[in-house]
Amino acid sequence: MRTLGVLRPEKRRRIARETLDIYAPIAQRLGMNDVRIELEDLGFAALYPLRHQRISEALKAKRGRRIELVQEIQTHLQEELGKNAIEAIVSGREKHLWSIYQKMKTKKRSFKDITDVFAFRIVVDAVDECYRVLGVIHNLYKPVPGAFKDYIAIPKSNGYQSLHTVLVGMQGVPIEVQIRTHEMDDLANYGIASHWLYKTGLENAEGNQTRTNRWVKGLLDIQQKAGNSLEFIEHVKTDLFPDEVYVFTPKGVIIELPSGATPVDFAYAVHTQIGDTCVACEINGQLSPLSQPLESGQRVRIITAPGAQPNPSWLNFVHSAKARSAIRHFLKHQQHEESVDLGKQLLDRALNSFGSSYKKIRKSQIKHLLKETGAGSFESVLQQIGLGDRVAYAVANILIPENKRKPVDASKVDSPIMVDSTEGLVISYARCCHPIPGDLILGHLSPGRGLVVHRDICNNLGDIRGSAEKSMPLHWSPTVKAEFPVELKLEVTADRGIIATLAARIAAQDANIEQISVDERDAHTSVVKLVVGSRDRVHLANIMRRIRSLKPVKSVQRTKS
Repeated sequence: MRTLGVLRPEKRRRIARETLDIYAPIAQRLGMNDVRIELEDLGFAALYPLRHQRISEALKAKRGRRIELVQEIQTHLQEELGKNAIEAIVSGREKHLWSIYQKMKTKKRSFKDITDVFAFRIVVDAVDECYRVLGVIHNLYKPVPGAFKDYIAIPKSNGYQSLHTVLVGMQGVPIEVQIRTHEMDDLANYGIASHWLYKTGLENAEGNQTRTNRWVKGLLDIQQKAGNSLEFIEHVKTDLFPDEVYVFTPKGVIIELPSGATPVDFAYAVHTQIGDTCVACEINGQLSPLSQPLESGQRVRIITAPGAQPNPSWLNFVHSAKARSAIRHFLKHQQHEESVDLGKQLLDRALNSFGSSYKKIRKSQIKHLLKETGAGSFESVLQQIGLGDRVAYAVANILIPENKRKPVDASKVDSPIMVDSTEGLVISYARCCHPIPGDLILGHLSPGRGLVVHRDICNNLGDIRGSAEKSMPLHWSPTVKAEFPVELKLEVTADRGIIATLAARIAAQDANIEQISVDERDAHTSVVKLVVGSRDRVHLANIMRRIRSLKPVKSVQRTKS
């Protein structure tokens, strides 16, 4: 980075971006603050030379006017500490250029607002003196409520330890103060390299080394589960958060998580198995949603169930790289198994029409198939059939040539596939007709999506309905238990509070409203479109009956497509 100036501008920018995105945050995670600051400022100068120059010039111009005030505050702090017989080194701390630029950008504040904060560091000999210093300076200047952080009792994941507080100083200027021991100061500046600074009293450095090793091991675990290098980089970038929250397990163990983390992140941080089987959580003894962001100091208990599995929707709110990579890894594995299983059923159905079955396939036929298709394995062929990327009839054609087929009774061919899940990764439910258990259903294969389930009467099936290769009969499994969305169309007279009444009626039938929209037809009539969660046709009939009994409701019908 120091010799970047000799390279072409586009190469300079590429390396600078990589350094700011990856290497500077890694230096921070390893606790090597001095290295991080230099990497960030060199990267800033290479990526945004003009912005770097302007902020640098503005800082030099402002520095002249600030020196007197900084000196005055510094003297005031030293005198007060001297009165209390505390030996300490007090120094003014300048914010570095990249930090100023980032704060201006993220907080949308002017250069003046950012640099009006005065920062000081107080370094003492022992830990107990850190807390004494805190008491002294809180008596000297009023502290800002909620701005105190104790990283000595709960160190950051990279081993960083310090007391942070914000005070309101003379003339109302905000003062940021960091209080730490000499060892903590070296640890903050040199990180894992500080291990070699001491020949004795290595407790802090060793603790830092342990935390760093834990993080690097986690990084290797993520790399093994990631599908490719781009996915790995995406996971690592999400894990390089400077801000963290600290929460407790029921036994009082501290778990460090990135800012914005949820109970699902917490579950995966404790153990991958707990994350995979988690179904609910308690935060400070109260049942809470799995998507609720956690705050430092909370006590979290995860409730697991033996048959539970990760939900694909968790990817929308998890923040930690470990949780994201573990969920994706599980879903990929599950999708593979499901698509292979569906592929077997579809191929068996196609082979039935040729007078054979899946169980009768011989090794010589499989070898011939792999040679003809160029596929790596028979399992990959089955997966492609399940995902809709390969037609089962075409595969059956290769396995059993025309001259080896047996005559078959057509009435025995269409053995229906059973549908028993709402969250299958290779079975999806058409949003045009919203099928629910009890409906007559038909399926068709869509490339990449697998099997798409429609109602038998759906208008969108059109030309697919008559083709045995494209469509297939399906049956609901008798064990299916879940909520399926159904769209209803209501015609109602304009009446105040009708939506609230509708919601109450639907809730009374143990159903949820997932979506609602209202269109005014004229001054007296409105059309309400509802998407409600229904278990089956009987449940839906009860919901519609309750809605129909309302006086303002003129008509209720289920939309077909």
